[in-house]
Order: sequence, then C-alpha cells, then structure tokens
Amino acid sequence: MKYFPKKLTMTWIRNSYKEGSLTPEELAGEIVRRAEKYRDYNIWIVAPDLKRMMGYIEKLPKDMESLPLWGIPFAVKDNIDVAGSPTTAACPDYAYDPKEDAAVVKKLIEAGAFPVGKTNLDQFATGLVGTRSPYGEVKNALDPELISGGSSSGSAVSVALGMAAFSLGTDTAGSGRVPAALNCLVGYKPSLGAWSTKGVVPACASLDCVTVFANSLEDAEKVNLAARGVDEECCWSREYKEPLPKLPKKNLSGKRRCDILRTI
Repeated sequence: MKYFPKKLTMTWIRNSYKEGSLTPEELAGEIVRRAEKYRDYNIWIVAPDLKRMMGYIEKLPKDMESLPLWGIPFAVKDNIDVAGSPTTAACPDYAYDPKEDAAVVKKLIEAGAFPVGKTNLDQFATGLVGTRSPYGEVKNALDPELISGGSSSGSAVSVALGMAAFSLGTDTAGSGRVPAALNCLVGYKPSLGAWSTKGVVPACASLDCVTVFANSLEDAEKVNLAARGVDEECCWSREYKEPLPKLPKKNLSGKRRCDILRTI
C-alpha cells in the first residue's frame, strides 16, 4: 500500500513526484478516500471528486519545474467561485453557477495547483465558530467535540486532516485566523487588496480578504507569491511591495515595551 503522510505538505508532494513514487492522480484518489472517511465531519459542500480533479491534472504540462505549484491540491471556501461548481456561501437558496473562476483561484490553477472541492462555512461567512451552516457543523480536526472555528471552518479542517496541501478561506474579522489557530495551522491574511477579491461573495467588501491555510509558513509564502498582484477588475486591489523579514531598527528597553503595551 502506498504511503501517505497524515498531513500533506508541498515539500513532500513535490519530492514524491520527482522521485516517481507518486502521481497527481494517485494523490487525488487518496484525497477522495479521506473525504469519505471524514464524511461526518461536514467539511465539504462540493466534495472531492476524482473525475473533476482529473480535468485539471490532465492539463498540467509534462515539466513539473515549469510551474511553482505543479500538482499541488487545494480546497476552496464555498463563497469563492470555482467554474464548474456551484457557489452557495452555505445557503442553498442563494446558490449560483459561476461562469469563471475567482481571480485568485485562476492564478493558482495557472501556477499548477488543482482545486479538490468546495468547503463548508458559517453561512455567508458571518460567524467565528464553524457551526452556523445548513450543511452541518464542521468538527475540529484535533477533537471533534470542540468547535472548528469559522467562518472558514471547512477550509481549515480539510488541510488539517490531509485532504489538501493548502486551502483558501476569507477573513473579514477573524474568519481565516480563528480556524487556523483552533486546528493547529498557519493562517495567513494578506494586506487588504494584496489579493484580488473578484469572484468572492462579499461579507463586507471593503474589509474582505482571501486568506490561505497551510501546514507551514513556507507553504503559505509560496501561495502568497502566486496569488498576490494588482487586478484591474477588482476595485479594492492595490499594489504592495513584497514585505521582507527584518528586525526592528532599534531595540526597545523593557520599560518602553511595557509602556507601549499599556496603550494598545
């Protein structure tokens, strides 16, 4: 039986591809098996489907080095458009069939990643607990008796339980960061407008951000590099210089740090 780690990381996936010990089709098959295993966790609104995933995999170029996210599976919160799948925002009566992918989804597919399914959420992305959905309460990946956090509940749990290497959520007031923390993941929220929100059902359009869940900071950074950039069709889109990690210009004394904390 082929070995699959409990959590999927980009490093393991790409190394396995290079070694010839894994193909994208085999990985897609394992994702379908895991989705069935965790069916009662209510992670998915549009569950992983091998035929749908193969539609993306078969279009990948032969040279995996030609694309930074070649063969990397990702999940998408169901308030973000993916062509060929309905967008519900966890409200069946609201559902519509998008004609095109959301801008960030399109960028990630062009970078070689493939979407595996659409994830459950607190309805219309308004909630921080992961329990407000007619598709069921999403269970926490670490302890099913605990809340998963919301509103991007399914996106977080899909990564934490190894059904995607990363996933897309949204964050207006904590909807990406809260479920990341509660499921032991890296949750990255880009600056407002750094990623396009074209094709995202708005909760509060002037504050909404598309976010990423991943198992490591390195994986989140790779997604950020592929997803960010100005989109002329998104009125909230802005140009940002890529932030570089650096130390503060001047060390603060202990007393000064305490003074600052008291003012926050």
